[in-house]
Amino acid sequence: MLSKSHIKLITSLKQKKYRLQHGFFVVEGVKTIKELLQSKLALHALYTVESFNIDAKSEILISEAELKRISFLKTPNKALAIFKIPEEKPIAQNGLIIALDAIRDPGNLGTIIRLCDWFGVKDLVCSKETVDCFNPKVIQATMGSVTRVNISYVDLELFLNETSLPIYGAFMEGETVYNKQLPEKGVLVMGNEANGVSEAIEALINEKISIPRFGDLQATESLNVATATAILLSEFRRSLL
Repeated sequence: MLSKSHIKLITSLKQKKYRLQHGFFVVEGVKTIKELLQSKLALHALYTVESFNIDAKSEILISEAELKRISFLKTPNKALAIFKIPEEKPIAQNGLIIALDAIRDPGNLGTIIRLCDWFGVKDLVCSKETVDCFNPKVIQATMGSVTRVNISYVDLELFLNETSLPIYGAFMEGETVYNKQLPEKGVLVMGNEANGVSEAIEALINEKISIPRFGDLQATESLNVATATAILLSEFRRSLL
């Protein structure tokens, strides 16, 4: 049964300041929760309408009506869990790194995290203006990939100033990516959905690359940032084949 304190804690975790204050984040859905249970993340509490057969102290059986009260989804999916936010790990600068300059949409960030997982990118570096990776909508979009990618929030300008890796950036006016010999190691910067890469970050980029348009009318203004990330990652990884 749900107590008032349980409800208060869960609902507060929708906001970043309370996630930071408590050190917890929310995960919904049986499949995603099971993936996270198999990771190194620490479970704080599991609220479910059907038992997962785990530690009884962590698992709290509730009704469908109670789940609806605490869920952030329009259609709750059988279970909601609270996990402890892990400590950030050092960034390993020995491979391909994705750097995000003020990505604001949770769905875009969640998809990019999944793309990093798919393409074997171990480190995702985010500017402090980028949406929180423990936002419930981001977690939902990652489908468990959040456990397999090291996500760091940094002063992006400082990070790029200090790295010894070549820095690539996605721009509309860059050289077509299909003409480039791309390295195995480097940093790929993806910019904000509305404004692209900021001027301060642009000044630190060594190579501007673009995805050419092939439509007859050339009318499409730009690609979604997650879609663009998928295409560029595919080209970076082509060199490994």
